[in-house]
Amino acid sequence: MKRKTSRKKLQGKLKESKEWIKNNRNKDIHMIMDRFKRSLVGYYNYYCITDNTQSVHHFRNKIQYLLFKWLNRRSQRKSFTWDKFNLFLHKYPLPSPRVKVNIYDLRKKIGYIL
Repeated sequence: MKRKTSRKKLQGKLKESKEWIKNNRNKDIHMIMDRFKRSLVGYYNYYCITDNTQSVHHFRNKIQYLLFKWLNRRSQRKSFTWDKFNLFLHKYPLPSPRVKVNIYDLRKKIGYIL
């Protein structure tokens, strides 16, 4: 059986992130990126299990799109093209998801204990 993040939970977290960046887009860029780094690390720690990596990558891509969209609205001119935004992400990288819990290894360990 494959595990996957609930659509409701994913949409709720994206909506919360959207509202936060919408209200705080005029803040310092270091503060914005620090908040999203911490948010992503927490999300990865909770949802990054063996079969859920595709859903977690999807969440990260949506967060990148939200950053691109709302950071472009900081002024009347567009601040970023996708190329410039990728350079920006190279300077302020978002953490990459890694599997935190391998559920298949847990089954082996529990089997040895029993």
